[in-house]
Amino acid sequence: MKRSDWVLLVIPGVIWGASFFFIAEGLDAFPPQLITPMRLVFGFLTLIPFKGSRVKLPREAYPRLILLGLFWMTFPLSLFPFAEQHVSSSITGMLNGATPLFVATFAGVLARRLPPRQQVLGLVVGFIGVVFIAVPTLGEGSNSVFGVSLIILAVSCYGISLNMSGPLQQKYGTLPVIVHSQAVAIICTLPFGLASLPDATFAWHSLLSIVALGVGGTGIAYVMAITLVGRVGGTRASVTTYVMPVVSLFLGVVLRSEPIAVLSLIGCAIALIGAFATNKPSPAVTEASTN
Repeated sequence: MKRSDWVLLVIPGVIWGASFFFIAEGLDAFPPQLITPMRLVFGFLTLIPFKGSRVKLPREAYPRLILLGLFWMTFPLSLFPFAEQHVSSSITGMLNGATPLFVATFAGVLARRLPPRQQVLGLVVGFIGVVFIAVPTLGEGSNSVFGVSLIILAVSCYGISLNMSGPLQQKYGTLPVIVHSQAVAIICTLPFGLASLPDATFAWHSLLSIVALGVGGTGIAYVMAITLVGRVGGTRASVTTYVMPVVSLFLGVVLRSEPIAVLSLIGCAIALIGAFATNKPSPAVTEASTN
């Protein structure tokens, strides 16, 4: 990876690591079903002024773009606010550190072959780490179990979408793919957001958090991340999630005073080690994520 690739890897990780803090702040005033369309609209408005975002795409691209919009934005971005009603932003961020594990798993499924032994070992180690992160939270009751389940489901969606986005970006360009995916997600989530307006209140810190979430997390970070996917493939690009747990943990503990179990911290370290081992250069995974 070149120096510019590392910049594209680290900055989205910082932005997305902060996104779980912003979601938690947004939930102080807005219902979860309103947060997702709000962030999508702010992200869309951030990107649409760029000329490249308004490129018309051929009709044959739309079935895949619709699927990408569902798995990349509609489903996961809708699940996280509901999850954070039951699980802290720190735990949410740490569990998102497992994204490379899901990317590598789905890359192997798409390639219809098992990954090399080293990567299988990395996957096993990583998923053990995920269990360690979740165990203290699961002991808090059924609501926490539900929240963790939503996070794992959302991360699974990222595993699928990061393998889909690379080929589309290489064929049609970065901005058109992002903006069309956002449009799909806005269409899917806006009716639920509008229906929840009577349950919303107002707080400046919540609004500013959602603006930052949309402009940064659903705008700038997506452009940088999908550009990296086009350069180095979905599996390597997903390494940006190594940064996310550190940022989300810091913000959750320092700014929101969220308690964190030692076992969860150990699990986070194990998950990241497993993800690192999984994402070492390997023909089986690299080819699957870039074809």
